[in-house]
Amino acid sequence: TPVIVKLTPNVGNIIFPARAAKLGGGDAVSLINTINSIMGIDLDNLNPKPNVGGKGSHGGYCGPAVRPIALNMVSAISTDPECQGLPISGIGGISNWRDAAEFILLGSNNVQVCTAAMHYGFRIVEDMIEGLSNWMDEKGFETLDDFRGLMSPNISRWENLNLNYHTMAKIDYDKCIDCHLCYAACEDGAHQSIKLAHHDVNGSQKLRAEIIEDSCVGCNLCSLVCPVPECIEMVQVREGFESVTWSQHMDGKGQIAARPDHYVDVEE
Repeated sequence: TPVIVKLTPNVGNIIFPARAAKLGGGDAVSLINTINSIMGIDLDNLNPKPNVGGKGSHGGYCGPAVRPIALNMVSAISTDPECQGLPISGIGGISNWRDAAEFILLGSNNVQVCTAAMHYGFRIVEDMIEGLSNWMDEKGFETLDDFRGLMSPNISRWENLNLNYHTMAKIDYDKCIDCHLCYAACEDGAHQSIKLAHHDVNGSQKLRAEIIEDSCVGCNLCSLVCPVPECIEMVQVREGFESVTWSQHMDGKGQIAARPDHYVDVEE
């Protein structure tokens, strides 16, 4: 009888239980299970949510919010040398065909759907199959194996990323609604790289957000808080500099572009 070992996310490192499952003879692993959580407190009645006679307990948190955690753990197992060949069934917040494609791109052999089916019924799976099939046709993929794990080599530890890859925020003023959420987020929570300035728009003065290019570090916060899709995009700047990772920097090798107009020579 095939045995699929379901892994809990409530651990420090998902690799170790995955390796143990393989060493123990498991035919595959599925992940993630739900995350330990407490839903909340009823501030009017001073009871846990939900409560049984005024008392509550922890429960399992699931749905779209856990998807990034699940993707991270699936990726960790699919790229671990000791787990190679271990089939993975991806679980966690899969609500549409795009979610399913992401799991497969990171190494899942198949995916499971629960919360979305509880919300919308089993017919949602038919929509997911159709959407995934259309995307595969668009990309030229004939089978799932054509793109399974395709993104795994692109997932790396942060110290191996290029320090000289620099992006900057760019605002599309044709889409901007002047809500200034980007300014508030950057001013109070990031790098103070957005200012408000008056502009003449159709004969009237309008207060608009402007990117301060000299201090923008490309953290992406402004685009995340913007309520208008594709109003703020991150564009690459300072192209042409050689790639230098944090590991190389710590070893005293390579050159880091501190500003657009010059290098910092680490070796010297």
